[in-house]
Amino acid sequence: MSREAAPAVPTGTSMCAPSSQSVPALTGTTVANNDLASLFECPVCFDYVLPPILPCQSGHLVCCNCRPKLSCCPTCRSPLGSTHNLVMEKVANSLLFPCIYSFSGCELTLPYTEKADHEELCEFRPCSCPFPGVACKCQGSLMLFPCFDFHFMLVLEKQENYDGHQQFFAIVQLIGTRKQAENFAYRLELNAHRRRLAWEATPRSIHEGISTAIMNNDCLVFDTSIAQRFAENGNLCINVTISMC
Repeated sequence: MSREAAPAVPTGTSMCAPSSQSVPALTGTTVANNDLASLFECPVCFDYVLPPILPCQSGHLVCCNCRPKLSCCPTCRSPLGSTHNLVMEKVANSLLFPCIYSFSGCELTLPYTEKADHEELCEFRPCSCPFPGVACKCQGSLMLFPCFDFHFMLVLEKQENYDGHQQFFAIVQLIGTRKQAENFAYRLELNAHRRRLAWEATPRSIHEGISTAIMNNDCLVFDTSIAQRFAENGNLCINVTISMC
């Protein structure tokens, strides 16, 4: 089963659209664990207060990220302390904490020592706006062309190589996780004047980016002369087919 789209792209322009690792699910989270973990919530950002834990003089907690921004305890206004709460740090060592992106669908709970590394790679973290050449700081869900209840993006980049010749790089990205992307295949095809040029691959997740694929030519690659052979009235028509694996 497949669906097709055929966007017309001017040959003189370009369009748009950290590698992540899977983290094994950790089991053993119980109601008691969740109740204890809730005691570590930071009153400022609502993330978790993790070691080193330096409570205020009255014993209230604030996380290490918020602490440098404060002049006093946000709960009681007493001075911030500089003495470790060894008991709380020991308790933190025995707990599993939810990923900060649990609100987006991440179900992992993990030791605090693994939490930051996982969140750097979490496939549920917000993605930056992928459009090139703009200063957009938008983060969140993006919608381009829908297919099979997902949204995909055709990326067409034009770059100049070392000898001054221009090359085009075309690739499809899924607005979703790498695991979701593995359920699909895409086909890019140029058709004109009894000629055909095609490329088939698995779409890239929006979280992976496309720079590595372009550097390794792991996408549809063609130069200006090829683009001119397939262009009609100055436009390059790329047929996009999305299939479920």
